[in-house]
Amino acid sequence: MKEQDKINFNRIAVAIDYIQNNFQSQPSLEEVAKKVHLSPFHFQRLFTEWAGTSPKKFLQFISVEYAKKLLKENQTSLFETAHETGLSGTSRLHDLFVNIEGMTPAEFKKGGQNLVINYSFSQSPFGDILIASTSKGICHIAFVDDEKEALVKLHHHFPKAIYNQYQDSFQQDALSIFSHDWKKLPQIKLHLKGTDFQLKVWEALLKIPMGQLSTYGDVAKHIDNPKASRAVGTAIGSNPVAFLIPCHRVIQSTGMFGGYMWGRNRKKAMLGWEISQTQTQEIF
Repeated sequence: MKEQDKINFNRIAVAIDYIQNNFQSQPSLEEVAKKVHLSPFHFQRLFTEWAGTSPKKFLQFISVEYAKKLLKENQTSLFETAHETGLSGTSRLHDLFVNIEGMTPAEFKKGGQNLVINYSFSQSPFGDILIASTSKGICHIAFVDDEKEALVKLHHHFPKAIYNQYQDSFQQDALSIFSHDWKKLPQIKLHLKGTDFQLKVWEALLKIPMGQLSTYGDVAKHIDNPKASRAVGTAIGSNPVAFLIPCHRVIQSTGMFGGYMWGRNRKKAMLGWEISQTQTQEIF
């Protein structure tokens, strides 16, 4: 690491530590920049390059995680949670949750109460899968070795949701990906929640053509954040929809396949299958 890179790395480490320890006072960009002896403009650019997100977004993520803990573990009211998190009121808390979690703080506190989730188990060329959907679209696909364990993981996200073992049209459309030409499939609707950064990464993955590969660095460049390869890797590891959001098409810049949430051998099998499918389509 070059000397200047070491200096910059240490500055960002100090800034992250300061934000984590002082988020309840909601420090401004100018305040944090002053702590690392940089102008707000220079600090904003440097932090985004090294952390993969802006100082403001990072502060929001820290604030929301703390608020989630208060709502879930301590069962505090929305007003108390906003106050303890250092926010000016419940409207600020509401906006943060909607933008970052994809739900209101009240919905989070209720654990998905009144949300109806249909789910079913199906077979794929790469093993059994659990697929789930809401009234808006697919919210979960996972390869499973144990059905009970897979359901426990699904329920963990929304413990108070209403679950129906039923294969709806969203799921049928999504499952057709294993038996039809990708380009001829009807538009598959997704219902995902994640940070802005995660959603950008997942959207970028959807643009990788079937049977082709990309690298973490390429994905970072695609979302206009070329130095955020590590953050991209973390977002890919949080992908809630296996195969449909094709995180298996991302490999290391060295050519190594890298890890995969559902097993490296399965990742290799999926890539081989996709290549064979695209070659067959080209022949005919």
